[in-house]
Amino acid sequence: MTDVPQTYDETGAVVHCQLFYVNDSQQAQIESLQSLIAEHKLPIVLETELSTEKLTQKRRQQLSQTSSQPILLLDEKDKLSWISDGLSVSPEWDKLQRRVVSAGRKSELLLQAAKITADSHVIDATAGFGHDSLILGSTGAQVIMLEQQPLMALLLLAEQERMSALPNWQKLMSRLHITNADALSYFTETGSVENKQSTIDVVYLDPMFPEDSYQDSKTGKGAKVGKHMQALHQLACPPTLEEERQLLNSAKAIVSRSAQGQGRVVVKRPQFAPLLAEQPASESWHNEAVRFDGYFV
Repeated sequence: MTDVPQTYDETGAVVHCQLFYVNDSQQAQIESLQSLIAEHKLPIVLETELSTEKLTQKRRQQLSQTSSQPILLLDEKDKLSWISDGLSVSPEWDKLQRRVVSAGRKSELLLQAAKITADSHVIDATAGFGHDSLILGSTGAQVIMLEQQPLMALLLLAEQERMSALPNWQKLMSRLHITNADALSYFTETGSVENKQSTIDVVYLDPMFPEDSYQDSKTGKGAKVGKHMQALHQLACPPTLEEERQLLNSAKAIVSRSAQGQGRVVVKRPQFAPLLAEQPASESWHNEAVRFDGYFV
């Protein structure tokens, strides 16, 4: 894959993104993006440019290889995408409609592991493109979505705004609360507030893991790495063992205050990946590609 600059450095510097749009009538959408950046205090500056040529696959590849800044695209349907290694990647929540509608069925291992209801409060501590947050929120639960990377947070906020305009999605969108924050800092802040209203029943963790952990090294079986995951690997590195321990222990501390006394942490892993922080799970659910490890508190 093409090396892409991090969206911000260790000093928290402002991110400059080049935003291409395809026609002059999109000024309202651009202003909306600027409003989201200001409202959520994202360290992002958009440098907008009307595309004078069609953004073909070849052109996007060229932009990926030559630009020193992250590249965003606002297409003719007003969908915001990030151009990564020549591919346009975006949350594309509308493509998950079938799963969202049928999320209560036994096929969703995530919900089997999480055991949440419409009264539950959940933290998706590693939101990424937000696909699992949609499944969690489809139960009626309130979902706090934490995303450390400002670029990803902007993609999520723009997608939430786009989907909120569709009548069948408005209730679900209202249950998703997107925050640009790293999980450990958020857990520390939340844990220091003695407030029953902030009680969390489930913390969901889907941390980045090495690309070679998706498949069994001997049999070759397992999940293939899709374009969304390829893109995320350009932004984030797998946590160290010590970081895994801090993350899991902090998550356990948050759900230990669950109102029902039945808090749990659910960790998503490739089927053949090692346990997070080398800590045995209370119970696991898996299929041929992925595994959900539950830690009951």
